Order: sequence, then C-alpha cells, then structure tokens
Amino acid sequence: MVNIVCPGRYKIDRHFIGLIASEFLQKLGVSSSQQLNIIFVGRNKMKSIAFKYKKEKLAIPILSFPYDREKDNLVGEVFICYPQAVLLAAERNKRVDQILKSLIEHGIENIIK
Repeated sequence: MVNIVCPGRYKIDRHFIGLIASEFLQKLGVSSSQQLNIIFVGRNKMKSIAFKYKKEKLAIPILSFPYDREKDNLVGEVFICYPQAVLLAAERNKRVDQILKSLIEHGIENIIK
C-alpha cells in the first residue's frame, strides 16, 4: 500500500503516483501488504530534513529512508521536494510527471537495495 502525503498547494495526481510506486514495488518483489509513504514537501522543509540527516544546506530533490520491514510493515519513506521536481523538469525539458516517476523509482531503489 502506498500512502501519499501532499499539501493542497501542490497539484499531484495521487492515482498516478500510487500506481507508479505500487508497480515499481511489485517489480522489485515487495509484497503488496508492505507500506510505503511518499511525502511531498516544500524547499524549506526539505532543507531542514537534508541538514538534519545529511548535513547538507540545500533543498535536494529527494531523500529516502528505509525502515525495518518485518518490524513495522513499512518499507520506508520517500520525501520529494515538489518545487525542486518542477525545476528539474524545466531544466531537462520534461514534464513534471516524468520527473516525479524517475524520482519515485530512484527513492524506492535506495530503500529496497
């Protein structure tokens, strides 16, 4: 199960995000009973998270945190800085949903592998 946390100010297609994450988790052999949280945050929140856990003073596009799957039934959490995803899309001349897909898959890979 994929839980998506997103402030109302970001226009996220929750169905699309859930589908991407669920399919990728299945592809990696993760049981559908396992949970994954995908959390969209702004620049300031990402800066504080990145500084706390990585000692970086930048709003990086993505951070992922694995959890003990057997203990918590939670695979992990993927934090995505939505404004950074929009900037990446503009820089790479791609749609935001394409960037979100690659960020989500990257975050899940970092949790699982």
